[in-house]
Amino acid sequence: MKIEERHLVQLAAVVDLGSVTRAAELLGISQPAISRVLSTLEKRLGEPLFEPGRRPLRPTLIGETLALHGRQILEASRQATEALRSLRSGSSGTVKVGGVPFFMDAYISRMIGTFHVQEPGIRVDQSYGNLPDLQKRLLSHQLDFAVCPLGLVEAAPEMEFTEILPGRNVLACRGGHPLHRRGRISTRDLVDFPWVAPLPGSPLLADLHAILLAVGVTDISVRFSGGSLMSVYNYLEETDALTVLPHSVVFAHRKTHNISVLPVKIPQPARSLGILRTKNSQQTPAAQKLFDHVTHGFRHLSTTIKRHENAIVWGN
Repeated sequence: MKIEERHLVQLAAVVDLGSVTRAAELLGISQPAISRVLSTLEKRLGEPLFEPGRRPLRPTLIGETLALHGRQILEASRQATEALRSLRSGSSGTVKVGGVPFFMDAYISRMIGTFHVQEPGIRVDQSYGNLPDLQKRLLSHQLDFAVCPLGLVEAAPEMEFTEILPGRNVLACRGGHPLHRRGRISTRDLVDFPWVAPLPGSPLLADLHAILLAVGVTDISVRFSGGSLMSVYNYLEETDALTVLPHSVVFAHRKTHNISVLPVKIPQPARSLGILRTKNSQQTPAAQKLFDHVTHGFRHLSTTIKRHENAIVWGN
């Protein structure tokens, strides 16, 4: 015997309120309509749903059993309504964010943390990648947005790029590096020390080659490569190695890692960090909230980083 879900809901309302009239008011239907439903159910079951002569109405065992299922349907309906409201308001849902590793580790993961203080009901799935991979995943709707640098290599026509930070690279090393004690750093000095190479496929790797070419260095000793941002920092702190890093990434960890900037002028990439999204895509409210949170955070951060950059006395 199949019993319609709406009939179970109506029965549950009558059982909980002890009155057909009050149940009708709650559900927004007529009292005769509920009475007919209850009468039809009793005929089909061959048993009464309520004990005769009791006021308020008191369910029989079968009436209470069926009402239990009606309550479950009502609760599922309430939860579905609440879930829809949360999704539409942006207070729940999942946001998928990808980006270049160093910036994701230096800034975005921390910003996701501060975002969750305000929006604990939103799940964020973070992943890594460089521009070609990120664009493919955006176009296939595997990502809501991506954080990456753009410059000489432009985004695909279907992409929309929002700049959040101008690009600037620096030569980085540990705080007590011997080169800090030299008044003027020469090309020869850079060759005398080992180097850390950026991740394969990273724009920083091309930047490193451009820097070496500009200062007239054809060969360096690479002792470590392919590490995450934390592994690069850890390696630099224990050695006299040098590497190229975005100035903003060094700035982000200035208080937690003993990494400093060598005041050497190097060629700067025509590139800026930004957020990549597909044009005319319908962002979920949750994704738009995280996008706004990240862009707002970088607006304040950009000025502070610029002041730190200007405080460095750059050499020749």
